[in-house]
Amino acid sequence: MITLYGEGRGFRVAWLMEEMGLSYRLRQVDLLHGVEKDTEFLAVNPAGFIPAIVDGDTVMVESIAIMEYLLARYGPGSLVPTPGDPDFATYQQFLHIGEAGLAGPVNAIVATKILAPEEERQNWTVGWARDVFNSRLGLVSRQLAHKPYIAGETFTAADISVTYALELAQRTIGFAPGATEKDYIARTTARDAYRRAMDNCPATKAWVAGLAGAK
Repeated sequence: MITLYGEGRGFRVAWLMEEMGLSYRLRQVDLLHGVEKDTEFLAVNPAGFIPAIVDGDTVMVESIAIMEYLLARYGPGSLVPTPGDPDFATYQQFLHIGEAGLAGPVNAIVATKILAPEEERQNWTVGWARDVFNSRLGLVSRQLAHKPYIAGETFTAADISVTYALELAQRTIGFAPGATEKDYIARTTARDAYRRAMDNCPATKAWVAGLAGAK
């Protein structure tokens, strides 16, 4: 059985494993209160960030890399277009934009606006990160204007990457999705695998419930 350490971006991994029908257990990691004493977790990832997985003798970190590993090792099914499929390049692009172009910049904003000392919260980096997020969001919106899913006509693992990032931005930086993005999020989050992953990830379920309550 695969062990998944941590929620946060680990939710992407849990959702993917639910889509793939893989057995796993979630091992919670508290990054804010005493992670330096969590010797089991630090033995898995000495750098001390989540998510991480242990799959037999394999240890991995970084949510997108973990997703690619699981898809390659256990078979993608319909979650990844074949390399010869016209949608493959789009799939690959948005799988990574979900982190590098969307969730990554959100992290910079959150760390500065929420975690930084008061006197350090107004800085150039926050504006730059928001501009990066908005520019990549424009690519997402343009794609979804003529396709129901981010890589084309069918749901793929790239939708897991992008949906997580959009919900993260809603929760943390006040991102207000337009009609196109709202319809997209409603489609992707209506999936049974998403709901099962939510049931296994109580902290994530709580902040998504907070999104619903804020509407």
